[in-house]
Amino acid sequence: MNRTRLDAALVAAHEADDKAALVRLYRQAGEASEAGGNIDAACFFYTQAYVFALESGDPARAALLAKLAAHGRDANIDG
Repeated sequence: MNRTRLDAALVAAHEADDKAALVRLYRQAGEASEAGGNIDAACFFYTQAYVFALESGDPARAALLAKLAAHGRDANIDG
């Protein structure tokens, strides 16, 4: 999906409060940014996907946290 369509799909998912779509679309945006070498943008999108996954109980939350951790963006509350 090109960036214009992805942005439109994200807006529609927000308007519909479709958390499953938000997880999927933000993850897709993260993967595209990561593939393009923009890790900061990728981690922003992965974070958004992770938040919506947490809110909705989506099982993708574990993989999203792993992506964030792989880029040093997880919160280490134990130390």
